[in-house]
Formats: sequence, C-alpha cells, structure tokens
Amino acid sequence: MKKTTSVLCLALFLISIAASAALNTQEEAKKKEFVKVKEVSPFTYCCIPHKGPFTEIEGIIGQLTHAIQEQKIAPAGPMIGVYYNSPEMVKPEELMWEMGFPVSAEVEVKAPLEKKEWKSKFVCSAIHKGPYEETEKTITKMFEWMEANKLMPAGPVMERYLTMPGPQTKPEDLKSEIWIPCQKKEK
Repeated sequence: MKKTTSVLCLALFLISIAASAALNTQEEAKKKEFVKVKEVSPFTYCCIPHKGPFTEIEGIIGQLTHAIQEQKIAPAGPMIGVYYNSPEMVKPEELMWEMGFPVSAEVEVKAPLEKKEWKSKFVCSAIHKGPYEETEKTITKMFEWMEANKLMPAGPVMERYLTMPGPQTKPEDLKSEIWIPCQKKEK
C-alpha cells in the first residue's frame, strides 16, 4: 500500500508539473500573439485629408488642432491617422492619409475639416510602443500575422494615438493602437 501511495504521489506530482508547463506555454503564446481580431463599432470622425510625404504630418496636425479649436469641436477620443497607401506602394508625394479625431455624429464641420465615418466592423489590432516613426515595423508584423491566419486587409490602416507627445515624453514611451480592417481570405 505504501508503494502504491508513493507511485500515486509521484504521478500526481508529474501531472502537476506538466500542467504548469502547459499553462506557461499558453501564456507565452498569448504574449507572442500581440495581434488580436476584434469587433469595433462604426464611428464618426473629422479630419484633414492630405496627399504628400509623412514628413508633413506635424504641419497637418497643427492645422487640425487649429481648425478644431476655431470651430469649437470637442474630440470624442484620441487623435487618429488613417493611411490609404504606404511608401512601399507609392512615391512619398503620392501618399494619401488623413489626421483627425472621433467626434459626435451631430457635429457640423467647415473646411479644411471633413466629416467621415469609420465603417469597418472587424479589425486586427495591436499596440505599438515606441516612436511613431517606427509603427511600420508593427504594421509589417501585423500583415505577416494576418497572412498566417488566412486574413486579408479590407480597408485603410488606422493608428489611434494613445499617448500624445509632450516636452517630457520619451519616444520609447509613446503608445498607439493600430487597426487593420480584415476579412477571411476567399478559398
């Protein structure tokens, strides 16, 4: 009986080690799976559309903030950037993008602002931590993840700027959430 109890205890001990290892492996896999597919609600936003290199973003943000203040528009969320193409696709002067803010659907806007609606329901989402100039690295990894998971892009890339830079903000502390509208690949 004593030998049977020892064997049983040893078996239970080995099972608990295996279960613990499996949980650790699952937790590590979740950390590596930094991309998630999530459902988002449509929302209205106002923006300044622009065609040109990304080096002009700072100037467009200045125009955006001035227009929002002048028109007394209250943002309903963090600043966003919507990107319709990339430097890998077109020359810098052909890049099409917009900077804006979510707003109430009832908001009236005047030029240079335009009012638009984000309609994509399902997005691949990931958090980018670090300089905004390096989000392309995260976006590339997201597209690779989408390919591996049989998903394809279904709209423009959106960056939601969760940390707005200030005089004391270090570039490595900046955070943005990246959304890529997605759909299952057709077979």
